[in-house]
Amino acid sequence: MENELLIRVYDVGLGDCIYVRIPGESDSNDDAFHMLIDCGTWSSETLLAAALKQLVTELPTASNSEKKRLDLVVVTHEHKDHIAGFDPALWKEFAVSNVWMNCAMNPKHPEAGKTRKVRKVAEKAMASLTSLGSALSPRLSELVSVFEIGNAGAMNTLRHALLAGDREPTYVHAGQTHKDHGIELHPNATIHILAPEFDFDRFYLGQVTQTTLKGVIGTAAFAADDEIDPNSKPDTISAPVPGPVPEPKNISQAAFRALRARMQSNAMAFAELDGKLKNNSSIVLLIEWNGKRLLFVGDAEWHGAFKEGKMNGSWNVMWKQRNELLAQPVDFLKIGHHGSENATPWDMGSGEKTEEADILEAILPLPTVGNKAAARAVVSTERGKYRTIPRGQLLKEIARRIDGTTSYADDLRDYKPKDIADFDAYERDWLRELQPPRTDFERIRKNNGYIDVTFD
Repeated sequence: MENELLIRVYDVGLGDCIYVRIPGESDSNDDAFHMLIDCGTWSSETLLAAALKQLVTELPTASNSEKKRLDLVVVTHEHKDHIAGFDPALWKEFAVSNVWMNCAMNPKHPEAGKTRKVRKVAEKAMASLTSLGSALSPRLSELVSVFEIGNAGAMNTLRHALLAGDREPTYVHAGQTHKDHGIELHPNATIHILAPEFDFDRFYLGQVTQTTLKGVIGTAAFAADDEIDPNSKPDTISAPVPGPVPEPKNISQAAFRALRARMQSNAMAFAELDGKLKNNSSIVLLIEWNGKRLLFVGDAEWHGAFKEGKMNGSWNVMWKQRNELLAQPVDFLKIGHHGSENATPWDMGSGEKTEEADILEAILPLPTVGNKAAARAVVSTERGKYRTIPRGQLLKEIARRIDGTTSYADDLRDYKPKDIADFDAYERDWLRELQPPRTDFERIRKNNGYIDVTFD
């Protein structure tokens, strides 16, 4: 161990499962702080099982049981690629001391009530869409899958089974540190929470979206303190929540197609909105240790410069509210949302000076002439579900700013992507360019089950 800080990014396909070991005062593994950030995938869950099986070998035995001690589990947000691994069958060997979830995941959080109402509308719309079966477009099928019952099962495990006894998760928000939640670390280590903000509706939902929501569910339901009943009828007809689709025999084919299109449009809008809100609820952690700064961003998105009352992206809110901590170079970046173009602030290849370009330059500045970049970065990704995930041009841009990059072209001569068109559009042109270490390509290149980054 040699008193190194270890970041291990497991290969779980399209998902995140990240182990962090923060040294204590001695070289003993018992003295270290062991934490896991997320445990999910859109890919084979056998990869998650393999990751957790390997993790068991890294952990010390808990003092009061024969299980392996895990001091902290951080659940950044409520999406399958971050929570699918929280199956009780996979956690029998672990003794978990603390679970952190973001404040918007608290079903009683008063400052995320309108966000929960959006989710209820989206869930009802997605449930009604299942009656369309094969008529669903690929994009709608993808959105329906986001609301799978498996997510509810994972959340139940996190809230009621992972911690022993009657203990509950801790719901965290920006501005806090590990000290606020009774966690002890070596004096030279700090875990800062940079996102999300406590007043979630204000910063991430925005006024325009709240007005739209009021039009859909009605004034009374919008103003109510309690959650809306997904089976209730709205008191407005301006934008009704779609109901069950009638069989074509009951209406004309033309009317059925029009109804289906209207229903799909409504459902897609709310499902995509719910997806953005969940991404922007991601817990963002800045771990400081021995002068090193390590940034873990979940799936936080950027949406253009911050503006009060707007539906802001998490990166832009952090730039506004947490600038003192964010606007400094980092030594490690866990690249957000598996290499998605909207989860790492950048200029989208335009070369224009924007708030997003300023953020990237602040955290990963381009090295000056004659100097080499020292920061490290890793991306956990696998092409096949989303068109622009990963975005090769973005990974090339990040590679200009870090050390430890790789060209994967020679290793991928026989690579056969699931979707050739998307691979050609978003990756092929950049394969010979340097990229950050990628879990999917390292699997092909070295058959590795994880990527390690260490600091001493």
